[in-house]
Amino acid sequence: MTLQPLETAATEALLAFWRDAGVDACYLIEPVDRTVFVAPPAPQVMQKAAATVTALHGGMSGADALAEARRVAAAAMTMEALADAVADFQGCPLRAMGAKQAVFARGNPKGSILLIGEAPGETEDLRGEPFVGQAGQLLDRMLAAAGLADQVLMTNTVFWKPPGNRPPSPQEQAACAPFVERAFALMQPKAVLLVGAAAAKSVLNTEEGLMKIRGQWREWRLDDGAAAAPAMTTLHPAFLLRQPQAKRVAWADVLSLAARLDTAQVEPNA
Repeated sequence: MTLQPLETAATEALLAFWRDAGVDACYLIEPVDRTVFVAPPAPQVMQKAAATVTALHGGMSGADALAEARRVAAAAMTMEALADAVADFQGCPLRAMGAKQAVFARGNPKGSILLIGEAPGETEDLRGEPFVGQAGQLLDRMLAAAGLADQVLMTNTVFWKPPGNRPPSPQEQAACAPFVERAFALMQPKAVLLVGAAAAKSVLNTEEGLMKIRGQWREWRLDDGAAAAPAMTTLHPAFLLRQPQAKRVAWADVLSLAARLDTAQVEPNA
C-alpha cells in the first residue's frame, strides 16, 4: 500500500512525537517466543563486531576513546581551547560517518545558562554552529522573548551530525560526554536547559520518558565536584515545529527557567 503525502507527514509526526516522548521500542510484525534460548554469537562474530567499533573510533577501542576524551578535555583551560580539542578529537564514531565538521558551541560562554541539545543537523553541519536551522531560530525567538538571549551557551550531546539525522547512540554520546562536562565546569552556569529526550537521558543518566520529566528541576553534579547546577528538560524546538500546539508547554518551561535565574540572582544579596 502506498501512503499519500498527507498520511506520510502525519505518520512521521507521530513517530517523532513517540521518539521525543521517550519511546525507544515497538512491537514487531511477527510474534517472538522469548522462552526459546538463542545462543550467543560465535566468538569470530564478536571479534568482527569489536573490530568494526574500533575502526569507527579512529583505531581506538571505545574505552581508549573515552580515556582520550577525558584527557584532552581536562587539559582545556578555556572554552576556545575546548572547541579546538573537540575539532581534533578522533574518538567519536560519528566523525567517520559523513559529517563535514565538528559543531561545538554557540552563544555566551560567560552566560548563566548552558543549553544542551541532541545533535547537529544538516544546517549545523554546514555552518559549524549548533541550533542555526529552523528549530534553532525558533529557540532563539523563545529565549529572546523571555529576556535570556544573551545568557545562553548552546551545545549538543554529540558534535558531529548523525547519518540520516537519527538520534545519537549512547556510545556516541559517551565518547563526547567529557567535552560536555568540561564545558559545564568551565562555564559554571546557574542553570542547565536540556532540550529533548536524548539530551535528558545522556546528561541526567535516566531512562524516564521526556513527558514524565519535562518541566522538573533536577540537579546535575559532576562526579569530581567541579560543577553543579539545577537542570530542567523541555521539548526540542524541532518537535515544536512539527507539533505547534506544544509550544505553550515549552514556553512555560522557558518562563520557569527565567524565574529560576531571577531567584538565583536575588538570593546572594538576601
